[in-house]
Amino acid sequence: MTTTRSQSAANAPDGGPTQVSERQARQVAEAAREAEWRKPSFGKELFLGRFQLDLINPPPRSDTERSAGAPDFIERLREFLTSKVDGAQIERDALIPDDVLAGLADLGAFGMKIDSKYGGLGLSHWDYCRALMLAGSASPAIGALLSAHQSIGVPQPLKLFGTDEQKQRFLPRLAAGEISAFLLTEPDVGSDPARLSTTATPTGDGGYLLNGVKLWATNGTLATLLVVMAQVPPSEGHRGGITAFVVEGDAPGITVERRNAFMGLRGLENSVTRFHDVRVPAENVIGREGQGLKIALTTLNTGRLSLPAMCVGAAKWCLGVAREWADERVQWGLPVARHEAIAKKIAFIAASAYGMEAMLELSCRLADDDRNDIRIEAALAKLYASELAWQVADELVQIRGGRGYETADSLAARGERPIAAEQLLRDLRINRIFEGSTEIMHLFIAREAVDAHLSVAGDIIDPEAALGRKAKAAARAGGFYARWLPTLVVGRGQAPSAYAAFGPLARHLRFVERSSRKTARETFYAMARWQGKMERKQAFLGRIVDIGAELYAMSAACVKAHTSGRAEELELADLFCQQAQARVERLFTDLWDNTDDLDVIAAKRVVAGRYAWLEEGVVPAPDDGDWVARWQQGPSEVADVRRRVAPRDRA
Repeated sequence: MTTTRSQSAANAPDGGPTQVSERQARQVAEAAREAEWRKPSFGKELFLGRFQLDLINPPPRSDTERSAGAPDFIERLREFLTSKVDGAQIERDALIPDDVLAGLADLGAFGMKIDSKYGGLGLSHWDYCRALMLAGSASPAIGALLSAHQSIGVPQPLKLFGTDEQKQRFLPRLAAGEISAFLLTEPDVGSDPARLSTTATPTGDGGYLLNGVKLWATNGTLATLLVVMAQVPPSEGHRGGITAFVVEGDAPGITVERRNAFMGLRGLENSVTRFHDVRVPAENVIGREGQGLKIALTTLNTGRLSLPAMCVGAAKWCLGVAREWADERVQWGLPVARHEAIAKKIAFIAASAYGMEAMLELSCRLADDDRNDIRIEAALAKLYASELAWQVADELVQIRGGRGYETADSLAARGERPIAAEQLLRDLRINRIFEGSTEIMHLFIAREAVDAHLSVAGDIIDPEAALGRKAKAAARAGGFYARWLPTLVVGRGQAPSAYAAFGPLARHLRFVERSSRKTARETFYAMARWQGKMERKQAFLGRIVDIGAELYAMSAACVKAHTSGRAEELELADLFCQQAQARVERLFTDLWDNTDDLDVIAAKRVVAGRYAWLEEGVVPAPDDGDWVARWQQGPSEVADVRRRVAPRDRA
């Protein structure tokens, strides 16, 4: 990684974030991504106009050895959740009780993804996601707790990048029930890690001194082991850069200053954590100095699958409620399910639940099969499920009417079933922000989707590239596009008999194949038109990604239904694909027929105050306090609010 001010600059005088240019920020992000494709990727090929069905059909089979103990564990987890967990109480108290945390530890739930040789269960991705789906349906806060601990907390980066010594030292503790957290975000640093201000200064004796403040650390008040991302200043013997550390949660100098509260996930233990001269030994560095952001992104490649798992669980829960309620509730002489306006909502919920589960299961099976690169597939699953599940929950609230807006406690007080639809809507909202907001996911996936183009034509559109580099790039691009563009004209999807083995679903696969080529053509046209300005056409890129997500989901649904052979699944897959096709066709229209340019102009005018008069006539929002809290390095001046669970009596 090239050393830039983004890596080496000191904090601002007030302890605020490092100041970097837009180009420096992009350099840091680009250096952190995986630059090569060593394994096949269905998603990558899909965006290039190559519908390679053989990569996902038949789907990879589960490892029978890894999956052998999963049914027993999931059944024990189900029994525990139904008999020992009161989701309504967690919502009321905004707290997961100590006995629930202890019970989860006794079950081995904190070691689901940890290999058995370190005391964990060693579940496959699919079995792990099934367990999260179950846990999240009992309490979304428990799902978030387990997910943050294992998908992005200490276990996953150590599994991928840790030394044998680190694994032996930390993983057994985590499998036994200690809780971990991932600390990257800072008060003014979210998706732009180049401005990271937390520092890890070499001490000269092989260790580091950690200083800074981290925001929104899920599990931060409970965690006894932390993954912390910090800037190591370059110096003699230190390459510097963003680096990942395992830090003991009770180390001297750590203060959990606040537990944050949110509109949903009220039981979430999320913190503001301060580090003041916290000593970290060199043997706690994960990977190498400067490799921290790459570790974080690689961890998220599979870690992101935990969020769609809980979205699928939520959709299943919504389907059950919608089915029973719409059959029971009578209006205008008929059950509301028989009114077309409600019937369409029920059909949308059922189809979406099936499509999301198919997408999740396929992504998990690809992740368990080490022959695949799933960075695009996992990102698409996270993006798609978080958006679709939110719509599903919103439609359930609408189906339930006033009861959908009423709290479960209020319903119970009136003698009705305590259906927490409004809570689910609040709980699901964060998934469109967690682990990469929808907008950031659009850009992340779009970058991977156009990687082949940038590999051959990058210097052509780079304004800083020399003429010689541009000439060489032009020659490479000419050869690439001469071979590639003709493949986008005609394909298997135009043959009426193609994919006949899929029976009634074959037409959907033909649509996917044709649309894949069309997506690639549209992307090429856009690059030719906008060239270096393409990266700023975020709305266009977002639609391209959304088209790819729909096509991936359609493919997964067809493969799942075809593999099962069940008539019920074939019906749901057909329904889902017809709904998805309508969305794809609208997205294709919107690629070029939209108000994007006008919207950008309007936004500039709004921000400049041109339309401030429109805000008159209301009591304005509070104007006291900073938009982003400022902080100073140094010792904490507030009480520590960390929470520790009492040791269990195993006698």
